[in-house]
Amino acid sequence: MTMAPNRIDYYSVLGVLRDASQEEIKHAYYEAAQRLHPDKNQTAGETELFLEVQRAYEVLANPKRRAQYDATLPKEETPPSFIKYKVEYSRPNLVHLNEPQLIYVLLEISPREANEKLPAPPLNLCLVLDRSTSMQGPKMDIVKAAASQLVQILRPQDVFSVVAFSDRAEVIIPAAFQADRVKLQSRIQMMQNYGATEIYQGLEAGLREVRRNLDPKRVSHLILLTDGHTYGDEQACFQLADEAARQKIGISGLGIGDGWNDIFLDALTSRTGNNSAYISKPQDIKKLLMDKFNAITNTLAEDILLEFKMQEGIDLNYAFRMQPEGGPVALESSMHLGPILQDTPLIAIFEFLVQPSASEAARVKLLDGSLKATIAARPTPVPPLRVQFEQNVSDTPGDSPPPPSIIRALSHLTLYRMQERAREEAQAGHYENATRHLQNLAQHLLSQGEKDLARTALLEANNLERKQALSQNGGKEIKYGTRALVLSTVEASK
Repeated sequence: MTMAPNRIDYYSVLGVLRDASQEEIKHAYYEAAQRLHPDKNQTAGETELFLEVQRAYEVLANPKRRAQYDATLPKEETPPSFIKYKVEYSRPNLVHLNEPQLIYVLLEISPREANEKLPAPPLNLCLVLDRSTSMQGPKMDIVKAAASQLVQILRPQDVFSVVAFSDRAEVIIPAAFQADRVKLQSRIQMMQNYGATEIYQGLEAGLREVRRNLDPKRVSHLILLTDGHTYGDEQACFQLADEAARQKIGISGLGIGDGWNDIFLDALTSRTGNNSAYISKPQDIKKLLMDKFNAITNTLAEDILLEFKMQEGIDLNYAFRMQPEGGPVALESSMHLGPILQDTPLIAIFEFLVQPSASEAARVKLLDGSLKATIAARPTPVPPLRVQFEQNVSDTPGDSPPPPSIIRALSHLTLYRMQERAREEAQAGHYENATRHLQNLAQHLLSQGEKDLARTALLEANNLERKQALSQNGGKEIKYGTRALVLSTVEASK
């Protein structure tokens, strides 16, 4: 039996692959029903879409009916998807060897049609602002001015809220459509400093405000701005971030000065496919906050989720998002790669270690999985896209040099990873190794014309030799400086 050409593909309607589990089908139906239910959505034509979703679920959720339906389907082909991807490898082939081999894979994800522009979706945005005593003075004044400026550029369809926190949280502006902007700015200006920094308090209150208006047709995002460490509540914060990721709420972090915990904030934000940014000077707060807001309003896909199963004999050592926001990606079987912007594709690089047992075959599958896009501007689910990284294995290395894009990416990513290794060695008490990494980093930075950053790396190497510690400010300057170089490499190649 074959499926009639005009028959609806129920798998595409729900946005799942044909081998989806019953749990995946149930989850996809729930998401689609939330988006399209007539009680919440009166858009013309979408009641019919909701009925199609119901019909698809009634068939696919019943194992017997699903089997009967599957028998009518033609041979599976790659379904039309809103997104596409291309892959480049650091070497033309692997080699039959009795030792492990490294290979790098560059993944670029973009809309299938380069000129397809979707309307910018409305926002559900919450600012979570540190009001602890360490923020007192110019920092708080500039934060208030930046938040007030953001209020001015909100669109009528945007939902906006503000939470201030120290050792407890207060909702300064409840989540709602905001019409009286003068009143909002007045509330922001009335914020007072007190107490210590407990990020969990602010994060929990901020996510509660976002959830009040959770809607698949909105880009839901929380921007956390802090200048201090949080102590004892890190794991609770991670649990909140994991829940936010499941609910498709993004979390970004802005750290002011040198007293905040960048390792914690990176780990927190990467759980939702986002990152932290370093604000070295209070006067830069306004610019970076506005840059973040503009990026969120320019979102095409809020997050690309890479789901995969590790292949036997293959180790995924490292993953780094190169654009639109540079930052390491947490190594999990469901990887939040981050957003695609209207004018900026998503680019990530992966480092695989191929064990000798895997290189015995004629062809090696490095990764087998699917890409899932969350796109608020589309009423129907986006079908997943199967993704595979594969390489041939030969007796001799290939003659072709690495693609220029891989060379450019690795040239600056290597600098970032050198500072990572220096930090790791310092934390482990291996100060000589850490010093050597920083000295090598300084030499590489000088060779690439980055004199100021090279000077900072040498100063920190001296700090390690004398004090056996990195300075908080210098460590952050090197980390975020080398991270910015990775992003500039991609932008320069456009």
